[in-house]
Amino acid sequence: MAMVGEDKVPDISADFAVAKDRGESPAEMEPLLIGETSRFRGSLTDFAVELAQKAAGIRRSLPESLLKSLADLVRSMNCYYSNLIEGHYTHPIDIERALKNDYSKDASKRDLQLEAKAHVAVQKRIDEGGLKGRAVTTEGICEIHRRFCAELPEALLWVEDPENMERVRVVPGELRKRDVKVGGHVAISAGAVPRFLKRFEHVYNHLGKTDSILAAAPAHHRLLWIHPFLDGNGRVARLMSHASLLETLDTGAVWSVARGLARNVEEYKRHLAACDGPRRNDLDGRGNLSEEALAAFTEFFLKTCIDQVSFMESLMQPDRLRARILLWAEEEIKLKNLPRRSGRVLEALLYRGELPRADVSSAAGVVERHARRVVSALMARGVLASDGPRAPLRLVFPAALASRWMPGLFPERP
Repeated sequence: MAMVGEDKVPDISADFAVAKDRGESPAEMEPLLIGETSRFRGSLTDFAVELAQKAAGIRRSLPESLLKSLADLVRSMNCYYSNLIEGHYTHPIDIERALKNDYSKDASKRDLQLEAKAHVAVQKRIDEGGLKGRAVTTEGICEIHRRFCAELPEALLWVEDPENMERVRVVPGELRKRDVKVGGHVAISAGAVPRFLKRFEHVYNHLGKTDSILAAAPAHHRLLWIHPFLDGNGRVARLMSHASLLETLDTGAVWSVARGLARNVEEYKRHLAACDGPRRNDLDGRGNLSEEALAAFTEFFLKTCIDQVSFMESLMQPDRLRARILLWAEEEIKLKNLPRRSGRVLEALLYRGELPRADVSSAAGVVERHARRVVSALMARGVLASDGPRAPLRLVFPAALASRWMPGLFPERP
């Protein structure tokens, strides 16, 4: 459950007193950007340029069909880490099963699988361009929340005030109508949320490429600071950031900042809490909130993105990826789980991206009948896919094999 300051405590500790508009000015969340005259601008711009270069490099290095397959796996990974920040554990293998409508018999685990499935569905829409040009708009932000919450099981749509035990249902896509207090931060009144979001959209939706990259972290925090929804703000903010970076950097959705944030979750939360604080002194910008804290979070966020691109780049190095996949194939052939020459088909797919079915026989160096056996066996293992019986084959990166093929992407399931 999401709170201002990125889920430092569960949402159920929020103050659910009915709110009125207290007349706050959107100037209270300034600065919204690290401006061109800021003393922090130079070093942060260097990080933004480095991120843009690295993101473009990995995007160019991969065949289009591999991009799609890798994005499918990264989607589950992103969901896993984003939910982990919320304290919800659903392993990517269980997420993958949920996507095939294979649910746990345990009701609580099933609910978390449905939650993960909802998250993946929203990100898939984002990855396919469904939020293009609208990632930081009020409409787009509410759409993320609506699509995510609309697919949640009923049990996950209720929040409770621990003091009076009042239970309140979260309405998908609806801006909150109550005041909330999170830790030491009293969020703006519910009535003020629409005009703060209008200012948010005006600032963040009209930026050039470099400024958009630099604004990703400030927008991430300021959305959490506004706390537009009764619940779900953390995941909405991370999905918004994913959508913004996807469009600005043309990432191909093959890396995720959520993994880096989850792996450094305490530092992530410390930065967000610091950004809630007021201007510290005369050298700390000219806004109501601390520019120094916002710049520190921006540096952390950009470095986290760079680290995640570098990590995915290392996993996708052709020779190393080929060696890991072929070693797995050789072991499976020895165990008689795959027909001989299966590795040759996988190798061809790694270099060509996709493989027409008519070319499988020559790629594997076997007769047509054996080629059909190879394809059937590899598809049964979930490592090959096709959009139709006559469509070309493409490689799939199943979560169950991630520890072998993509080590370190996420922890093995205990």
